[in-house]
This record gives sequence, C-alpha cells and structure tokens, in this order.
Amino acid sequence: MAHAYSHDLRVRVLDAVGAGLSRRAAALRYQVGIATVIRWAAHATTTGETRACRQGRPPGSKLDTHEAFLLTLTEEKDDITLAEMQDRLRAERSVSVGLGTLWRFFARRAVTWKKSQRTPPSRLARTWRPRARLGSRPSPTSIPNA
Repeated sequence: MAHAYSHDLRVRVLDAVGAGLSRRAAALRYQVGIATVIRWAAHATTTGETRACRQGRPPGSKLDTHEAFLLTLTEEKDDITLAEMQDRLRAERSVSVGLGTLWRFFARRAVTWKKSQRTPPSRLARTWRPRARLGSRPSPTSIPNA
C-alpha cells in the first residue's frame, strides 16, 4: 500500500501555491504529481487542513451494530448455517453481507459450532464383518485339484 507524502513536503508545496506559484509549477519544482498538488490545494482551501487523511478502511465490521441480533440467532437455533444467517440479515435487517464477513465476525468473537457426536454404533455394528460378495471368483488355493 502506498504511503502518504510527508507533512513537511505538503506544507512547502501549499506555501508555494499560496505565494502565487501555479499548481503545475509547484508540482514540477517539488517533483510531485500535478493531480496530487491540485488535490492538496483543493483540500486545504475547503477544510483548512494540511495533514493527510487516514488511509484504509476504518476498523471494525459493519456487523458490529447487529451483534446482538446475530448472537440471538445462534441461541435460537444451535445448528444454524451462515447462509441462513445471511438470509435472515437480508430479510429482517436489510443488510447484505458475504459468508466470509459472517465467518470473520464470529471468528473474532471466538464463537464456534461443533458438530454433535454421532450416536454410538450398536454392538452388532461393531462386530459386523462384510461377507464375501456373491459371484466373486474363488482364490486359486481354494480350487480342488482335479
């Protein structure tokens, strides 16, 4: 990801533009892109701020505001799937999210679902051995000598 230019450089460029130098000439003098100087100057005139804005997406998830709703869904139905949660969010809250977003939301909160154990096999199933298939060829040792 690209880094912002230093604040010192921004101030020097904006001071030059403020002193009457054109934006293109300031860009050439300080070896900065023309569009960059134009954006800096427009930002400085509208807001009065010379610092760079924070880069990247703000921290958190768009599901943070729906945390209670999602946790309630998991308490209502133990084996609810992420796709079912996705459908309920869309229908009841008008929030469209991907399955990965839901997955990360629950992973950050250490909410996991464990599959329940199967019913233990019966005693018959534990001792059962498959029989030889019908119509299978006999082994060469089982053929009587003729």
